[in-house]
Amino acid sequence: MYNSVRIYKSIPLLCFRRYKLQIPRLFSQQSVDVNTNVIKDVILYKSNNQRFFRLVNLCGIIQFGFWSYLSITAYSTLRDIPVDRTKKNVWWRNINFGDSKWRTTLTTISFLVGWGILTLSWMYTLRSIKYLILRKGGKEATVVTYTPWGHNRMFTLPISDMSATQARATASSFIPIKIKNHWFYYMIDMRGEFRNGPLFDSTAGLKRLFKS
Repeated sequence: MYNSVRIYKSIPLLCFRRYKLQIPRLFSQQSVDVNTNVIKDVILYKSNNQRFFRLVNLCGIIQFGFWSYLSITAYSTLRDIPVDRTKKNVWWRNINFGDSKWRTTLTTISFLVGWGILTLSWMYTLRSIKYLILRKGGKEATVVTYTPWGHNRMFTLPISDMSATQARATASSFIPIKIKNHWFYYMIDMRGEFRNGPLFDSTAGLKRLFKS
C-alpha cells in the first residue's frame, strides 16, 4: 500500500521533469539550431503574381483616365445658369453647378479621386514583395518588389533593419514587414512560397524594435 502511494505521487513529478526537458529541446530546434550564417545567397520567399499586379495597375490607369476626363468635362461644359429659388424643387435642383465655386470643386474632386486610385494601386504594387533573399553571411537581405511597369525593384539592407509585425505561423493573408527609415509597410503575401521557413523565421520574420 505504501509503495503504490509512493509510485502514484511520483508520476506527476516524472511527467513534469519529462515535459521540462522537452521545452528547451523544442525551442532550440526551432530557433537556436537554425544557422543564419549561410555560405551563399538563399531565397527565403518567392511570389509569382505578376499578372495580378498588371491588372491592378491597368485598372488604376483606366480609373485615372476616366476621372480626369470627367474633371475636364465638368470644367468645360458646366454653364453658369441662375436658379429660380422661388420654385419648390428637389434640393440638388437649387444648386447652380455652373457657378465658379461649384465647378472648381467638382473638377478638383474628380481629378483627386482618379489620382488617388492610381496612387493606391502603385503603392500597393511597390510595397508587395516578390523575392526576399538572404545574402551570404546572413547579415543582409535583398528585397525585390513589383513595379507598375512590370520590372523589378530591389534594394539591400541589414537584417537588423527589418521587423515582421506578425509571425508566419499566425498570419492569415499577409505579413507586414516594417523597414527602418521607410514609410509604410512592405507586404508578404501568404499565398507565395516560403522556400526556407525556419530560416525566414530566424531572420526577416523576427519582430524588432527600432531605436529612434
